[in-house]
Amino acid sequence: MVKHQPLQYYEPQLCLSCLTGIYGCRWKRYQRSHDDTTKWELLWFIILTFTFFLTLTWFYFWWEVHNDYNEFNWFLYNRTGEWSDWSIPILVSTAAGFTYITALLILALCHIAVGQQLNLHWLHKGFLVAILIATVVAMMSIEQMWDEEWEVLIISFQATAPFLHIGALAAITLLSWIIAGQFARSEKAIFQVCLILAYLAVVLALYLVPMTISSPCIMERDMLGPKPSIIGHRGAPMLAPENTLMSFKKALEQRTFGPQADVTVSYDGIPFIMYDDTLRRTTNIEQVFPELSSQLSAMFNWTDLEKLNAGEWFIRSDPFWTASSLSPEDSMEAENQSICKLTDLLDVVREKNASVLLRIHHLPDTHPQYENYINITVTTILQSGLPQEQVIWLSDHQRPFVRRLAPGFQQASSVKRDPKFLKDSDIAFISLRYTGVNKEDIRAYSSQNLTLNTYTVNEPWLFSVLWCAGAESVTSDASHILSKVPFPIWLLPPDEYSLIWITSDIISFTVIIGVFVLQKWRLGSIRTYNPEQIMLSAAVRRTSRDVRIMKEKLIFSEINSSMDTPEELSLCSESQYEGFSNNAITPNMDSNTHSSQRLEET
Repeated sequence: MVKHQPLQYYEPQLCLSCLTGIYGCRWKRYQRSHDDTTKWELLWFIILTFTFFLTLTWFYFWWEVHNDYNEFNWFLYNRTGEWSDWSIPILVSTAAGFTYITALLILALCHIAVGQQLNLHWLHKGFLVAILIATVVAMMSIEQMWDEEWEVLIISFQATAPFLHIGALAAITLLSWIIAGQFARSEKAIFQVCLILAYLAVVLALYLVPMTISSPCIMERDMLGPKPSIIGHRGAPMLAPENTLMSFKKALEQRTFGPQADVTVSYDGIPFIMYDDTLRRTTNIEQVFPELSSQLSAMFNWTDLEKLNAGEWFIRSDPFWTASSLSPEDSMEAENQSICKLTDLLDVVREKNASVLLRIHHLPDTHPQYENYINITVTTILQSGLPQEQVIWLSDHQRPFVRRLAPGFQQASSVKRDPKFLKDSDIAFISLRYTGVNKEDIRAYSSQNLTLNTYTVNEPWLFSVLWCAGAESVTSDASHILSKVPFPIWLLPPDEYSLIWITSDIISFTVIIGVFVLQKWRLGSIRTYNPEQIMLSAAVRRTSRDVRIMKEKLIFSEINSSMDTPEELSLCSESQYEGFSNNAITPNMDSNTHSSQRLEET
């Protein structure tokens, strides 16, 4: 009977198999390698890393512009003529792509940490290229169609930068384990120097980043101003159909400063509330008057307008994903809303002793009320009994005429101008998009006793930043949310922030030094031959002589550990080993001896 001497016993390596299998579809041991990664695969790793940071930027951007999703959908509606909510599908697909790329990058870093050769599977490469192209196209599209929205990134950093800094410190500190491992394994001094210098440059930059962070929420608590007033943008459009009587009532129930409304004058001279130029999006005009669905809303008589339903679209389209949260009673009321007259709005505002911000739509030249629609609107307001000082008039058209008719109106402007010029023009209220103002602008307007209103502010983090910056008023679709924000989300005195910053840097630096010392101790003196490395790549990357020497060293090291007597060791050393496997090795001499014995017995 032939006895086989086991050359090498391999324990199951489930984690390593999953690691290399998921990343490169290399599930078997013989498919793995500890050789240096090829230049081609290094290029794919660089592409993967670049795609990660690009998708991270895009994902962060799209998450932060959640405040303006409705504005984005409105923008697409103006382009396509069809209302559809693309914001959430884009967010979901972006999150999925980012998660996939992050998983691949983590797998690649784990390969590096355990010394495995990188070999990204072709299917992953295809998905990687597809995600990279899709992300670039998406970012270029935003740049061309909605470029002002990139300002949201800068504003969001005022709320998130301190926390992003701590997260980045944690990530770069964890990365030190891999960097230290590569440093300890490498035998090339130039590579070690370049690696450590590049890593230290990144670490030092992160340590000093807080010096560039400027946030209005880093301030002493006693310097915080009063909570900004909240104006309901077209009422409360998250709780009811926009610009309907129900929407305005819901906004006033939240104890807002008052609602904002868009006024249009009908063909027969009745002021009513409508934001869109047409009636297609917010009414059932296509069912009632299909042949007139593209006609301007101002070209309809009030007798036709009051026949239209202005609430069914809200339940059907659910523009803010909030319709399902309404009670059955509110849902039924919303579904039966009609177009609101200006007089009905003014009556509700007067009852609540609130103010109202009115934006007047221009009429086409062919409209029969073109010459006197301003007069009609002002007269309607004066006849409602609402005090003039509670009306904010946001229209530059015929402003001198409006001043003569209603000198008590608060004149407002939606154009950013010099504060002194506005003060001299008797403008007391200015309404600007939040991306167009900064802390210095707010202070400049406040110095001239001008009330600055920013729109449209829906997210608590953005509301907090503007609150800390000193904004006096915001226009919001989410008045029911912002009215419940009692204090800015975070507020740090400068001394506390500096303490957090310095402490985080010290902890990070201490951990990094400890990791480098530990990795150098673990890996710095290890110079052994790996049997997998012999099997997988010796034929490709080493000469036959080198392979033979490494095999002999491995074989005799195994025999030395298994032989008990010098005689056994001597006998084996004289044998010639020509087979090599994971399971056994059988000497030829021993095999021939056994064969001869069996023949003699026969």
